[in-house]
Amino acid sequence: MAALQYHIRCKPGDVGDVVLLPGDPGRVESIAKLLDAPRLIARNREYTTYTGQLDGQAVSVCSTGIGSPSTAIAVEELAAIGATTFIRVGTTGSIQKGVGFGDLVIATAAVRDEGTTPGYVPLGYPAVADFELVAAMLAAAKAAGQRAHAGIVRSHDSLYTDLHATRMPRREELEQALQVWQRARVLCNDMETSAIFVIAALRKLRGGSVLTVVNEPGEEGIDPARVAALDLTPMFQVALAAVRRLAPLEA
Repeated sequence: MAALQYHIRCKPGDVGDVVLLPGDPGRVESIAKLLDAPRLIARNREYTTYTGQLDGQAVSVCSTGIGSPSTAIAVEELAAIGATTFIRVGTTGSIQKGVGFGDLVIATAAVRDEGTTPGYVPLGYPAVADFELVAAMLAAAKAAGQRAHAGIVRSHDSLYTDLHATRMPRREELEQALQVWQRARVLCNDMETSAIFVIAALRKLRGGSVLTVVNEPGEEGIDPARVAALDLTPMFQVALAAVRRLAPLEA
């Protein structure tokens, strides 16, 4: 049996089959409060982990930090101690005019524009969400009356080259790339989803991602006050409602 995991500092029995994965450690406790009897399991580096109950089922929340490298570590170590279903709950920047501030995006797949997953498999391997998770989150969003979009997202490594492409030495190339993704109908940018999808697929596990839009096309930067005032609870509730709809993952 797997031992105490080096980075997340959790061991077998500490986490449920399902783990919600926010990037920000500061959001973990807010999500955990939506569970019954939540308890702190560990805090180490960017990883804060709580476990509680959802209708009698153990469900955990573990922060990943920012980006695919630290996210991959979280998924690998959580999987090593028994987690089978991973749902990213995070923020994103829209690149489509119809995808607005506060909307939810439920990722069906992700562009692998990051440097972590090529270490696992060639770029021709798709980063695809678990179908049942996507369907469950879409149904949960509809039932809650939440405005949600389903489609492809792009995961990348460099936030500020997107937000401030015009200021960068490679500005022409960066601006052209963003236009290509927009024309290709990619909905938004994040930094973690593709890592979750690829690793979950390789390990025969389930990966999903629901994101809240915090900036829109043409906005150079993210307004901290505006985002701080945004209630992320609907996103968390959609993820948890989807968990209620899932059958256990068969071995």
